[in-house]
Amino acid sequence: MKNPFGHDLAIDIGTANTVIYQSNKGIVLNEPSVVCINTDNGNVMSVGNEARKMVGRTPDNIVSIRPLKDGVVADFETAQKMLRMFMESVGSRRLLSKPTVIVAVPPVVTSVEHRAIKDAAYAAGARKVYIMEEPMAAAIGAGLPVQEPMGSMIVDIGGGTTDVAVISLGGIVTSRSIRIGGDALDASIVAYVKNRFNLLIGERTAEELKMAIGSAFKLKTESSARVRGRDLVTGLPKDIEIAPEEVREAIADGISRIIAAIKSTLDETPPDLVADLSRNGIVLAGGGALLHGLPERLRHDTGMPVSISEDPLHAVVNGAGKCVENIEMLKQILIPESKGSN
Repeated sequence: MKNPFGHDLAIDIGTANTVIYQSNKGIVLNEPSVVCINTDNGNVMSVGNEARKMVGRTPDNIVSIRPLKDGVVADFETAQKMLRMFMESVGSRRLLSKPTVIVAVPPVVTSVEHRAIKDAAYAAGARKVYIMEEPMAAAIGAGLPVQEPMGSMIVDIGGGTTDVAVISLGGIVTSRSIRIGGDALDASIVAYVKNRFNLLIGERTAEELKMAIGSAFKLKTESSARVRGRDLVTGLPKDIEIAPEEVREAIADGISRIIAAIKSTLDETPPDLVADLSRNGIVLAGGGALLHGLPERLRHDTGMPVSISEDPLHAVVNGAGKCVENIEMLKQILIPESKGSN
């Protein structure tokens, strides 16, 4: 039942950003998943936006760390410190009663990583911690009827992973998780520009290029873009013009792997649920859902209806937020964990 005075938290720890939702308030924090640490003493200098500002501008004894890589926890200790500081920044330790916390994680996260995340949440003052798989959270955030006896398909394309799941009766029937997401597409663009034009660009520039003219399917109207980088021959700054079809070629392999994961998931789905999906279609969530032409490409390759969820960037945390505001109703799709359990 919904608590009108609740202060419970839902947290989406992403490869690129960490987002926190507080019950009855909505999203209260959305910051980069970056930590700056002083290697002399191990102290955290900053996290989130402040840490991102320091990237590339620090002395040798201060390093910037992204504790999640490809959707999984690459640095347990740093991830714990980051989560604890984010929770404390939204007041988890100043509350009169400890909050219940739901943490959304990719399906590829191991039991050891679950434990590290839970310990960090308890250290920051959580009363009880629930772990929720991101595809389920994204489906709820997208408004899909996850508790009904019908098939729903969610494709959550994040920074580090793409999670594909078919859901029915409050559970994941079949799923796939691949380590291809927005970061991998950006890296593909960097490699393509380097090999094709002998020009070195940064991943942030590649991301801007992807968002401006990148697409998964040829669009009716397209335009080229100019990009600046370092000429690998002369070492000097250089501008070049890149066409949309070149960006499309750069990310083609990543898009093909996402489509293959969707088709594999459909192959393993029971026939009755496939019939539901042919009517209800595929719903896209995550930042990758905003890639131009992706719905059209998926319709072309799967023959199924495809739509983008409302607010795809925050579908996961909004879904976990709905759960944190309705714990009793949605307990069947959560995994409870008490502080003393192993």
